[in-house]
Amino acid sequence: MGVSGVGKSTIGQGLAAALGVPFADADAFHPPANVAKMSAGIALTDDDRWPWLDAIGAWLDQRGEAGGVVTCSALKRAYRDRLLAPRRDVRLLYLHGDPALVMARQAARENHFMPASLMASQYATLEAPAAEEAAIALEVDDHPAAIIAAALKHLTQ
Repeated sequence: MGVSGVGKSTIGQGLAAALGVPFADADAFHPPANVAKMSAGIALTDDDRWPWLDAIGAWLDQRGEAGGVVTCSALKRAYRDRLLAPRRDVRLLYLHGDPALVMARQAARENHFMPASLMASQYATLEAPAAEEAAIALEVDDHPAAIIAAALKHLTQ
């Protein structure tokens, strides 16, 4: 989880490969109306997000004990609760870093529907995970391989 541009897809793909499990990017679960709104620079509402979160949850349910890695911004506690409360065996990785670094990465992305102009709304919405959520917090200022290795270390403890 984390704001757009933090590296969720890169880290998620690498982590899934290292674990030998399927990977899914949350962007693929957005209905066309959500993509159109974001492409137009309009931030999504909670009502826009609920069906998207439910689709991600269904993907997790289909994985069963075999597992999988899925990205999701999950910026609010309510979003994470919707995803995790019925799925106690899911682990949460919180990718975060210096906002200037993340915004520069987001601005450099090409062919992505999420414009850099929405980064302020992402940070305004972000509720960092509380201690009781037991999220694995990882700084994203290192090379992706090092971040993946740190994630694996936490997940296998």
